[in-house]
Amino acid sequence: MNTVGIMGLPGGSEVLLIVFVIVLLFGAKKLPELSRALGKSLGEFKKGQREGIEGGADEDNVVKKEITSPEDSDK
Repeated sequence: MNTVGIMGLPGGSEVLLIVFVIVLLFGAKKLPELSRALGKSLGEFKKGQREGIEGGADEDNVVKKEITSPEDSDK
């Protein structure tokens, strides 16, 4: 028995039903455009993740200065 959780992974018939509904909603002519846009979005998301991880390493090397009020500089 497959116990992936309360809701398991979709089987073959469920995947076909999902694809059929998507084709009905967007039409066969719009699907390539939709998948292209989804691919670009995913690529941009991954690029942002990489930049965020690389940028986090640079933040560790930043010199931190204590902020003082003008009143403290007079003393």
